[in-house]
Amino acid sequence: MALVEPVPGEPAAVADLADRTLVVADFHAGIEQALRSEGVSLDSRAEQRRQRLLSLVAETGAERAIFLGDLMHAIGDPGGAERGEIEVLLEALGDRGVSATLVKGNHDGAIESWADLEVTDGSGVRLGDVGFAHGHTWPAPEVLDSEVVCVGHEHPAVRLEDEVGGSRVERVWLRGSLSGDAFAERAASSGEGGGNSVRPGAELIVFPAFNELVGATWVNVEGQEFLAPFLPEALADGQAYLLDGARLGAYSEV
Repeated sequence: MALVEPVPGEPAAVADLADRTLVVADFHAGIEQALRSEGVSLDSRAEQRRQRLLSLVAETGAERAIFLGDLMHAIGDPGGAERGEIEVLLEALGDRGVSATLVKGNHDGAIESWADLEVTDGSGVRLGDVGFAHGHTWPAPEVLDSEVVCVGHEHPAVRLEDEVGGSRVERVWLRGSLSGDAFAERAASSGEGGGNSVRPGAELIVFPAFNELVGATWVNVEGQEFLAPFLPEALADGQAYLLDGARLGAYSEV
């Protein structure tokens, strides 16, 4: 088994660590509340999100869940519905004997002060030979010194057009060699962290968002800009894959 293997048809992967681990990015609990404040009327999908995640835990036999940043949606203190969704989710995982870790993202506020899970620093964590970071800031050197580096934050998607001019947007995985150039340039210009400690032959995986309601970076649309400070430079030969595993080729040429 590869160190990180996507679950076919799902915006989730299994990581080959000491514990069998399910990894998802950008859960964005409570997003419906924020959308309603913007004039978009949606019923809560909290239960559906929870059941999807619990089904994946059962399907993959996971003993641990890693949230690759943005478990929360509200950047400040969460509202009651959002906090309740997270608390019920973590309780359900605990009832199944599944531990939870959050690699802190830019939306996660002070979640460590009230949520019952392990929370790592925003620059990420390395577990075995896999590094995990949300992607909103520069990963820690120990994260970069991994065989596989996993990030979220980007919500990558492609716009696909058919022969009659119709189009649709699909969430995608981005995978490719991890280039150290972006990190070396930062080290040279700032003299702070994020140096070029990239392991030769390392792979970078940019996860699709678990929550289908969040916005996206359309990686094959001209004028779209990446959100992570190290992209696209760090993804030297990035390929796009649909959730079902279909390889689309170089993401910028899809």
